[in-house]
Amino acid sequence: MQYKKGNIGRVFTVRLDHGDDILSELEGLAVLEDIRSAMFIMIGAVKEAHLVVGPKTNDVPPDPRWIQINDAHELIGIGNIFREEGKPKIHLHSAAGRGESVKAGCLRGKSEVFMVVEIFIMEISGICASRVFDSKRGFAPVVFSDTN
Repeated sequence: MQYKKGNIGRVFTVRLDHGDDILSELEGLAVLEDIRSAMFIMIGAVKEAHLVVGPKTNDVPPDPRWIQINDAHELIGIGNIFREEGKPKIHLHSAAGRGESVKAGCLRGKSEVFMVVEIFIMEISGICASRVFDSKRGFAPVVFSDTN
């Protein structure tokens, strides 16, 4: 286990409107506000989304299994923002439900808001962290350092 201790810095309350792309808007805000380390929660609805719902087999690196949402679903999510190769990288796990059907996974790619999504971002200050790709594991985990 590795960890760093920090503090809550700035807090952002964000509203995304019908048709907005969740990941694109979050990345844009992170660039605009120079958000380097943060966690967030969100509630709302999504019309279209792509989710990784686990690996096809239990191998590392994983071969992801994808599903697509093509109609309005209620949405909750929790995620974080760290830099990868100098740019903001959003890691967002969410659950989307419609009627009796619920899908949960890592939201990636296009994600179109249905009506509204509200996001509450809490910046983490006092730590230096970024994502560094690990080819053996097949993803970019958070790596801590003493400098940004």
